[in-house]
Amino acid sequence: MSTPVASAAYLIDLPGLTPYAEALAMMENLAGARSQQAVPDTLMLLEHEPVVTLGTRTDVAEEIPHPAMLEQRGIPIVEVARGGKATYHGPGQLVGYPILNLDPDRRDVHKYVRDLEEVMMRVCAEYGVAAE
Repeated sequence: MSTPVASAAYLIDLPGLTPYAEALAMMENLAGARSQQAVPDTLMLLEHEPVVTLGTRTDVAEEIPHPAMLEQRGIPIVEVARGGKATYHGPGQLVGYPILNLDPDRRDVHKYVRDLEEVMMRVCAEYGVAAE
């Protein structure tokens, strides 16, 4: 009987602030490579330059009532092809982008995201940080 061995994975830790467009291009390239099994599961960790992303469920009038104010402050607003609503990313906020093969047992993306949230809350709790 063989013992299961964890597969290799990549961790990409980008120093400094990363423009959203640069991170998105890297994610798209990695996702394509991952779907072809050219790279293992990968986690990108980074901080973005200030940006607001608009997911497909964003109600712009409700969530971004003054877009010109953001643009005047140099904070771009970017429409993205992900679910969810408007999200701000900026300096001091660690962002993690998992690029994974969800087959065969993690095909339910919503469940995967909830599980990931739970893991992050538990990690925070280990460091005495309340999270919800």
